[in-house]
Amino acid sequence: MFIRRGPAALATVLLGASLTVAAAPAGASTGGVFPPLKKDLVSYYDFEHPVPGDPSREADRGRSGTAIDLVNGGTAMRVRDGARRHAIQLKQLNPSAAGNDDWKAGIYSATGVPSLHAYSSAKGATLAGWFKMTGTNPSPNSNTSDPDDVYNAIGLSGLLTGDSDGHAVRALLEIIDVGGTLHVVALGRRVDGSKSQTFAANEDWRSILPQNTWVHLAATFDYDTGEMALYKNGRPLPGFSTVSGDPWGLEGAPEPDLTSATDPRGIKIGGSFPQNTREANPCNCRMDGLLFMDRPITPKEARLQYKFANH
Repeated sequence: MFIRRGPAALATVLLGASLTVAAAPAGASTGGVFPPLKKDLVSYYDFEHPVPGDPSREADRGRSGTAIDLVNGGTAMRVRDGARRHAIQLKQLNPSAAGNDDWKAGIYSATGVPSLHAYSSAKGATLAGWFKMTGTNPSPNSNTSDPDDVYNAIGLSGLLTGDSDGHAVRALLEIIDVGGTLHVVALGRRVDGSKSQTFAANEDWRSILPQNTWVHLAATFDYDTGEMALYKNGRPLPGFSTVSGDPWGLEGAPEPDLTSATDPRGIKIGGSFPQNTREANPCNCRMDGLLFMDRPITPKEARLQYKFANH
């Protein structure tokens, strides 16, 4: 699938009127992001922009400037894919041994990542990107001695909590076991150390993400209302919430309901523990155009983002 970076003029055609948006950082290239969304774009990774002097890291084209590490694979993780320029390859390297060699990406700081401050006391978030399954998923569990044991999840992209060990998340787009069956999910946590809520797509994950096919996914999180949503190629994915009651603690004062007033400890892509201290939930897949916003996009915006990025 060829994803051509559309001109900003397409935004006028799609909306029927021109809109002014906040300027991106000097030299930034966010051609795969629908222009009216850029003012809310915290981070964006197109894997075309190695950090100068350190090509094993990827520069952020969003406003936060949060560079990420290409863990274990470095520059070899940037691959050409058909008409694309570059995408990132994620994969499990050695399924039979408990090690730290899986190809994944992200950033981690035990004291929080200050450039991700937009997600401190935040009302919402959106995670989105292009995903292509390229191997066996889920992967064998390298942390157990049982050769038939597999991980119960396949990591896509996530924003860590302010107290995360590299696994716990504030917002997550993932494939995970729900009641014994894998589902594409949006998983969110409002308060650090507290309960999460999961919104799971009804459709079989293998039909949402067929092998060797680029698919655009988005997950949205409204921490004030508790609403979450999933989108495939710009269209809503019907689904269900997996936790009853009020896991985010939304009932009662104060209002509005916000996330914990802590900077996230980082971003994880293609598996947990971006600090590379443990392996968990690897994804044998490719990704491109990963975006992180600090508000939930609307169904119309999800459709326009997909059309713009796929033009």
